[in-house]
Amino acid sequence: MKKVLTIAGSDSGGGAGIQADLKTFQELEVFGMSALTAVTAQNTLGVQAVFPMTVEAVCRQIEAIGEDIGTDALKTGMLFNAEIIKAVSEKIEYYKWKNVVVDPVMIAKGGASLLQIEAISAMKEYLLPLAMVITPNIPEAEVLTGMSIRTDTDKQEAAKRLYDLGVKNVVIKGGHDENQNESIDLLFDGNAFMTFSSKRVQTKNTHGTGCTFSAAVTAELAKGLPVNEAVSKAKNFIQAAIEDQFQIGQGHGPTNHWAYRKRNERKR
Repeated sequence: MKKVLTIAGSDSGGGAGIQADLKTFQELEVFGMSALTAVTAQNTLGVQAVFPMTVEAVCRQIEAIGEDIGTDALKTGMLFNAEIIKAVSEKIEYYKWKNVVVDPVMIAKGGASLLQIEAISAMKEYLLPLAMVITPNIPEAEVLTGMSIRTDTDKQEAAKRLYDLGVKNVVIKGGHDENQNESIDLLFDGNAFMTFSSKRVQTKNTHGTGCTFSAAVTAELAKGLPVNEAVSKAKNFIQAAIEDQFQIGQGHGPTNHWAYRKRNERKR
């Protein structure tokens, strides 16, 4: 049994954050664990409030995992402030955890800020050099690189800049791209570029897509898949979750976390 840890915020609406991560881990048959960095009051209409945990609370949760169960891979999501980012990075180094996936959560679907501005430099200094994979969307990649991303060439340049910060593999997701027909994710491993394409689905039910995708990558890395195969499987997982949608709430609804499994069951 492979074990996977998510260090992220809680989503009371169940579509993103810790809740989305644990659902994804369960669907991909790894044992999920969590360390909460913040509690949010949110639903499909947006984030109403954010209550960050203390640095001590975050560290104690991580220590509880590190001193007993351990983990085969971990992902970080909403880390909120510089103090938490620095503390999480120190714990990752202390326990020598290597399969680290960083989802640099900054903005919620409704536009609420989930990362303080001063925390961005801390992320670049402390956390990114520890990352096996980083999975920013285009707006997040723009913030981290300080450049505008409009073309495929821009994506490649942004990926190179993130790689130069110490990240071993960069995945720039294409969900915010201007291509109306396809969503194309770009993977850069320091040597070559690889693209993963899927049909774009016109829907507002995309809450938690980034969390779910990065959680799927983490689960597959824990199982021993190489990065490119983990990304490919995660792309298929989130595509199914978006396509086989259901309507929950009045705003940006969540994705269908069991769609990938159900599809595979029908093929058997």
